[in-house]
Amino acid sequence: MLFGKLMPRDGNFFEMFNQHADRIVEAARAFSQLVAHYGDTNLREQYNRDVDSAEQAADRITHEVNKSLHKTFITPIDREQIHSLINTMDDVADLIQDAAETMALYDVRHMTEEIVRLTELSVKCCERVKDAVYLLSNIGDARTAEAALKTCEEIDRLESDADRVMRNAMSKLFREEPDVREVIKLKAIYELLETVTDKCEDVANLIEGIVLENA
Repeated sequence: MLFGKLMPRDGNFFEMFNQHADRIVEAARAFSQLVAHYGDTNLREQYNRDVDSAEQAADRITHEVNKSLHKTFITPIDREQIHSLINTMDDVADLIQDAAETMALYDVRHMTEEIVRLTELSVKCCERVKDAVYLLSNIGDARTAEAALKTCEEIDRLESDADRVMRNAMSKLFREEPDVREVIKLKAIYELLETVTDKCEDVANLIEGIVLENA
């Protein structure tokens, strides 16, 4: 009993999840602004920096969560759930940064309708991830648990929408784009943006598991 009292508890994991979710949304919205103002070189560079800043902040939070896991004796949910959730959330931020970097590295010259649509869906997925994460600290409440599950279902629907946009985008790209270099560039961007929504769905699946086991 004394041993348990002396060991640190909880570790503010839910608050760190919330902070990380904030950074994911920050990165997604900065990327959306990058796409919207892509023709302005100065703004493009500014929003690229904003994406990088948000991703780096997310990395620091991920590191703190993983470090706290080693120091915390009693955690509010299963340790493996904490580890899997924060690292999968961090994958979302990483993919957003990857998409921004790929646009710069590949010297993409213009935004397509498909990039705009996939970006919109990515932002919505990230916002819903934030909503679901913010509910985790109170999933002992039945209504909160139900709201979290419904939010996860919405993420699944958004990911399905992104899948459809991606398939149509690829079909159009290979049918209509004569420049092989542009095909390679745009294919890479489409795949990265669709993977952002895939990874958000992975986060939603983890949250569903946490809710069902702990509600």
